[in-house]
Amino acid sequence: MSRADVVEQGGAIGTGRKPSPLWTFGLFRSELVTTFRRWRTLALLAVLAAVPILVGIAVKIETGDGSSAGGGPEGGGGPAFISQITNNGLFLVFTALAATLPFFLPMAIGVIAGDAIAGEANAGTLRYLLVAPAGRTRLLLTKYATTMTFCLVATLVVAVSALTVGALLFPLGDLTTISGTRISFGEGLARALLIALAVAASLIGVAALGLFVSTLTNSGIAAMATTVGLLITVQILDQIPQLHALQPYFFSHYWLSFADLMREPVYWDDLVRNLGLQGLYAAVFGSAAWARFTAKDITA
Repeated sequence: MSRADVVEQGGAIGTGRKPSPLWTFGLFRSELVTTFRRWRTLALLAVLAAVPILVGIAVKIETGDGSSAGGGPEGGGGPAFISQITNNGLFLVFTALAATLPFFLPMAIGVIAGDAIAGEANAGTLRYLLVAPAGRTRLLLTKYATTMTFCLVATLVVAVSALTVGALLFPLGDLTTISGTRISFGEGLARALLIALAVAASLIGVAALGLFVSTLTNSGIAAMATTVGLLITVQILDQIPQLHALQPYFFSHYWLSFADLMREPVYWDDLVRNLGLQGLYAAVFGSAAWARFTAKDITA
């Protein structure tokens, strides 16, 4: 079902009746198809898939003489994972997610979210989407759901690419957690999936922020650049020691807490803080996006 079909069917419903759930699903499916058919989206996914390949090849080359990679402390996140890749290729999944989460994944989400409303306005299609009686709230929720779907797909692309490369270049089997205990490969695979879901959930705040920025302008490029700029700025501020009192409130502060899922037992405190913080950002900026979009003059 194309976007034109959705608008046409929505217009046929009549302005006096609420859209049916089937129509809403059609709009969501149309948004998904439109988003994932864009060359920009495919290019972003290709870049994300390439990161684990480059990391895996780099580790393989570095350890070709029998030396160990990384060598970070056992209590750490990315470095500790890197040092374990040669022993078990599953650790490449954790390393790739740790490598992409600070910049590559949020940047990709910022591009998709920033273009959600502003891109439609810039292309002159936003007014036509609102011809159908979906209402601005329903359209905004559909855009956000599409962005969150992209979050999940992008994270899984990184994880699957890393798992494939890890299996090809390194041995697989039982693995040692950060705490030093041994778990089976099956449990490790389950934890890898749980970590991927935790990483995707860590991006809901960025998605809401990007959607809000997208309602402020009719330029998709400006919205994307602003969202990515804010992302970089917040992460820089999160590294300044003098701002330690504010840093727990930055959306990126607990991003790497997913490493606690590789402890035995799992340390949940920072994971829960991260999810709560992301939910707060989603609520605040989602509400701001709704207030702005429902009151905005649609001229394009």
